[in-house]
Amino acid sequence: PMSGALHTLGIIPARAGSRRLPGKNMRLLGGKPLVAWTLDAAIASRRLSRLVVSSDDAQVLEMAASRDARLALARPRELAGDQSPAIEYVRHALQVVESSGEARFDAVVILQPTSPFTQAADIDATIERLERSGADTAVSVMQVDHAVHPVKLKTLSGDRLLPYWEEERGRMAAEQLPTLYVRNCSVYATRRHVIDAGQIIGPDCRGYVMPRERSLDINEEIDIAFAEFLLERSARHARS
Repeated sequence: PMSGALHTLGIIPARAGSRRLPGKNMRLLGGKPLVAWTLDAAIASRRLSRLVVSSDDAQVLEMAASRDARLALARPRELAGDQSPAIEYVRHALQVVESSGEARFDAVVILQPTSPFTQAADIDATIERLERSGADTAVSVMQVDHAVHPVKLKTLSGDRLLPYWEEERGRMAAEQLPTLYVRNCSVYATRRHVIDAGQIIGPDCRGYVMPRERSLDINEEIDIAFAEFLLERSARHARS
C-alpha cells in the first residue's frame, strides 16, 4: 500500500465515432453537451492531480479547451477506432502529459462521458478507496436489479423457457437472492503498475457503490430520453 495522496491523472475518453448513438459526446442533455457533465464533475473533484479529455473530435476538444486549454488532448485517429483498446489512449495520455514536464503519475482515473450523473464526490470516493485499500484498482459499481438477477435469467429454445444459469428453485423474491453488483461504467481508478502491465483493472479490485439514479450509462436514444426525464424530475422536486 502506498502512503500519502496518489498523484492521479484523470482521463475522459471521448472519441468521435459511436455506432449506436452518433455524435453522442456532444449530444445535449439539459442544454449541456453530454461530455461536459462528466468534465464539470471532474473539474470539481479534489483528488485528481491533472485532468485531460482525450478525443479525436474537434468539437469535443474545443469544448474542453473553452474550460481550460490544458484539458484538451488530441488523440491520434489510429487510437480512436471502434476496436482500439482503452489501454492505448491511457498510455498516450500518460506519455503526452508526462513528457510535458508533469511528475510521474501513481494512478490513472478513467471517467466515462456516458455517465452524466457522476458527481465529484463519486470520483473522490473511488480514488480514496484505491488509496486506502492498497488495492490495484477501485471501480464504481451499482446494485443489480433483482429482475435481471442471474438466477432469473432464461434462454429460449424455440419458445421453451430454460434456465440460463441455474434453477430458480422457487427463489422469486428479492430477499431470497444474494445482493449482486455490476460495474456501472462511471469511474475506474487504477495504479500505474497495472497500466504498465497492459491492464485497466488489476487482480485486486475494490468497489465503490453508487446509487442507481446516478449510475445511468448512455448508449442509446432511450437512455438520453430517460436522462432528460430524471433531470426534469429532479428540477420539479427542487421547485416543490
